[in-house]
Amino acid sequence: MNKMFKKSFMLGALFILGALLCCCGKGESKDASSDSGVSADASSDVIYFGDESADASSDAAASSNASASADADEGSEEDSAIDLSHGIDYEPEVIDGVDGLSAEAIPWGYTQDRDEDNRPVTALEFQEKYADYNVDFIVDDADDQIYLTFDEGYENGYTPTILDTLKEKGATGVFFVTMDYVKRNPDLVRRMIDEGHVVGNHTVHHPSEGLQSLSVADQQAELNELHEYVKENFDYDMFVFRYPTGKFSEQSLAVVNNCGYRSVFWSFAYVDWDTENQLDPSEALETLTNALHPGAIYLIHAVSETNSKILGDFIDNAYEKGFTTGDYGELMLQRMSSE
Repeated sequence: MNKMFKKSFMLGALFILGALLCCCGKGESKDASSDSGVSADASSDVIYFGDESADASSDAAASSNASASADADEGSEEDSAIDLSHGIDYEPEVIDGVDGLSAEAIPWGYTQDRDEDNRPVTALEFQEKYADYNVDFIVDDADDQIYLTFDEGYENGYTPTILDTLKEKGATGVFFVTMDYVKRNPDLVRRMIDEGHVVGNHTVHHPSEGLQSLSVADQQAELNELHEYVKENFDYDMFVFRYPTGKFSEQSLAVVNNCGYRSVFWSFAYVDWDTENQLDPSEALETLTNALHPGAIYLIHAVSETNSKILGDFIDNAYEKGFTTGDYGELMLQRMSSE
């Protein structure tokens, strides 16, 4: 039942009700409720569900028709979480001529030069340079959002704590997984999905020399085999990809795009992957907090005990400084709607 039909129906019903009351001389009150309506906010692509209702009083049935109709039209809309429990079936525009693109390895790493918003200048430069390849080194059009991403090469016992903290703080993250991780930790992957996080592709084998070191066919296999496994076992379409070691090439960017993925790098990282040489928690917390900037993509290794200890405090610090934790799934849907 659409909104125009509901308004016409309610106006007619209220008119008849008023006529009947006049004839019968009775002063009963009636609550008229419509079906739940669904609308979309075009600026954010968030789906809203609202119950549209209007109260008609018999003492002033005729005079209340206009206000009742207005109430029905406006309704009461409540935000509803976007359902990303099955991922996103992402089909970006294909990049042609992959075989002719450069396969030269490009190591990603940002410098400490910052702009007035504390954003790494290198990340902004790479974002502009490789924008046509469907990539994020930083979310350069973000206002106060930061994005928490976690690399899951193997499970070291801290992911459950990380998930607990994200749930407590009302934050979402992206978990980049390998085939070995998915097969060894299906319950954790299921929990990531069920709790509204994004699961991303981190290749089947995590090639030590980088994805770009492989042939085009082998690069495709590294993504597609893991994609199909996750799809078959979790009914989930992954749509974001992170490069092992951070090395890439123009050719590999195109390969990833044509496999149905957006490449997600980072605008913050620190030495947190060495489990035998963890930074002091207070020092690590200060490092993460001082790096806050609009559109930040935080690379956090989930094998780090320190990260599991400081994550909640870091999120609190970000909130206190006016930042919010963004949802990469919603970000992708917004981008897709504007293409």
